[in-house]
Amino acid sequence: MSNSSSITQFLLLALADTQELQLLTIWLFLAIYLAALLSNSLIITVIACDHHLHTPVYFFLLNLSFLDLGCISTILPKAMANSLWDRRAISYLGCAAQVFFIVLLISA
Repeated sequence: MSNSSSITQFLLLALADTQELQLLTIWLFLAIYLAALLSNSLIITVIACDHHLHTPVYFFLLNLSFLDLGCISTILPKAMANSLWDRRAISYLGCAAQVFFIVLLISA
């Protein structure tokens, strides 16, 4: 008789215990996310539109902005959704996908 078990999901710890604190953290994360999207998009737009900024320093700044957009967009929306809907787990495949995309972004 074999007792096989497999991991189907990971349990997550809550950032806050009460509904009010959960909503506060969601709004805080949303503000951080939108600020990161806006600032990095502005950096990308300015560097792409101004031909005087096509030097190696700005090339690396452009790549850093793309990397920041990718990293924050990989993890933060799922974390906010889990907190909003009071979910305490993430599927194994969902976690593996997030790790895959983070490693892909960092190694690029």
